[in-house]
Amino acid sequence: MTDNYRTIEKPVEDVIFKELGSKFINFAYPIETEEDIKIYLEQLREIYPDANHHCYAYALGIDGKNHRANDDGEPSGSAGLPIYNQILSSEITNILIVSVRYFGGTKLGIPGLVKAYKYGAQLVLEEAKIIEKFVSKRVRMIFNYDQQGIVERNVDRMNGEIKDKHFTDKCMFTISVRESKLEEFIHMFDEYYQMEIKIMDKC
Repeated sequence: MTDNYRTIEKPVEDVIFKELGSKFINFAYPIETEEDIKIYLEQLREIYPDANHHCYAYALGIDGKNHRANDDGEPSGSAGLPIYNQILSSEITNILIVSVRYFGGTKLGIPGLVKAYKYGAQLVLEEAKIIEKFVSKRVRMIFNYDQQGIVERNVDRMNGEIKDKHFTDKCMFTISVRESKLEEFIHMFDEYYQMEIKIMDKC
């Protein structure tokens, strides 16, 4: 089973275009959880409380099976689905795309809405940098100060990332490791090192 996926590197915000007087403000966010989606949507509703619609779509998970398209009051299938289809065609996941619409007085009709929301999603994706990422696990390691060097070398060797360092009477590191390499990483620290290693949830 593959453990790599494509997503966007960082948020793309305030990509604006107008169609027959209506203004569409488009956003794309990399996400890891459904809580991320809730936070971004709430932020946009606070920033644009007078907008007529906040339409969005997202895909979440390595296979993108956790997904949703929301029309937010637009005719069914005219907003969220065109946005979601752009996510599918770009073969990316862990992404939320939102299009905030201010109605300009002229109705676009369903074909016009489909075209506009599709175009908004295309615009933000054109500005986004698409990167490859891996499903990771977090590992918490507690060890003696004189073992810090070996830990850091093995993290580098496995292309891991030290997320947090905490120093008391011992060192406590939180490390992100590619899931497919997790077992190999842990085996680098056999009983000889006498380290406390705890596998946490996904990064």
